[in-house]
Amino acid sequence: MSYGPDDKIVRDAPATLAVQLAGILRARIERGDWQPDRAVTGEVPLSEQYGVSRPTVRRAIEALVVGGWLYTVPGRGTYVSNRAGEGDDQGDV
Repeated sequence: MSYGPDDKIVRDAPATLAVQLAGILRARIERGDWQPDRAVTGEVPLSEQYGVSRPTVRRAIEALVVGGWLYTVPGRGTYVSNRAGEGDDQGDV
């Protein structure tokens, strides 16, 4: 299923919350909400914005890291990859 950048999390959907959030965040990257090598919004604000737990946000971010959309810098944050959008892999949540 594809997600749009302005979609909301649907709790009774067949996809897990982390899968939905990963799709929404990926769509935001594709739309240009976050530019390459720029930090994405932190876990706490994302969890509050989408009404999900921090572990759910972590799983979604990890899926995007595995898929090449994001990368993490220990102690600094999570950033959009320069290669974002080159592949079609979203990673497994």
